[in-house]
Amino acid sequence: MDAIHIPVLLHEVIRFLDPKDGDFIVDGTLDGGGYAETIISSISEGTFLGVDWDREMLSRTEARLSDNGPKSVSTIFVNDNFANLSDVLSKTRLGKIDGLVLDLGFSSEQLELSGRGFSFLRDEPLLMTYSDEAEPVYEILRRLSESELADIIYNLSGERYSRRIAKAIKTALKSKSLVTSGELASVVSGALPKGYEKGRINPATRTFQALRIYANHELENLDKVLSKLPEIMAPDGKVVIVSFHSLEDVRIKKAFKNLSDDGLVEILTKKPITAHADEIRMNPRARSAKLRAIKFNSV
Repeated sequence: MDAIHIPVLLHEVIRFLDPKDGDFIVDGTLDGGGYAETIISSISEGTFLGVDWDREMLSRTEARLSDNGPKSVSTIFVNDNFANLSDVLSKTRLGKIDGLVLDLGFSSEQLELSGRGFSFLRDEPLLMTYSDEAEPVYEILRRLSESELADIIYNLSGERYSRRIAKAIKTALKSKSLVTSGELASVVSGALPKGYEKGRINPATRTFQALRIYANHELENLDKVLSKLPEIMAPDGKVVIVSFHSLEDVRIKKAFKNLSDDGLVEILTKKPITAHADEIRMNPRARSAKLRAIKFNSV
């Protein structure tokens, strides 16, 4: 059975995005189209642009959404990274954005359906990349030194056993290749003490998270799009970003504050919006979600 990606903080995203007839709305992390479907159905005319780095995910969502919205809403789908929104807008000549939403969370659909090794519970090719052009993790593990690998695991996940894990990975690579997610998960688990985290999380969780963030340049891409907001957003345009990691939230908070200090935007969320208990019960991944929103000032 196909995994269903449940959009986190959907009602709050739509409330802050506040799409109106005639708006140009962009979902820069289209994924399964959870936000997109509601956005498209909430306006009777306008333009919707869905962007996703994962070509297969984009194709599936485009096929589902293209014929579902009002005929007067133009829907456009582009296979690219949200970090390149400025270039996408230039090529498509769509103008500046009235509403932009980014969901930085990892998709359950990508975890279950991609076959790209994102899950430590499956034995799949160890790619862990959204794009076919990106360097796969099995090559990254060979390329990095032990100390570089340890630093990446620690800095991007806070894994306190990062040195032990990096050593175990590099030792394993001397005698065999690590080309599947199952093989990597086994090596990581073997490097950790029994009773790791008192069983609260799988031993491979943090390592897989760190390698995914590194392989896809997730923090660098976020920094890039944040720096481009004054260039791509229209007057009165709203930006809504949902993050799931403290490293992301810190960057968003700082960027929004700088834009506010420069007199360019109004911060709509003085504190990040989080999910209510009912949503967390229905969708546990909402537990770590934080929503921040801004509105660009009128000219």
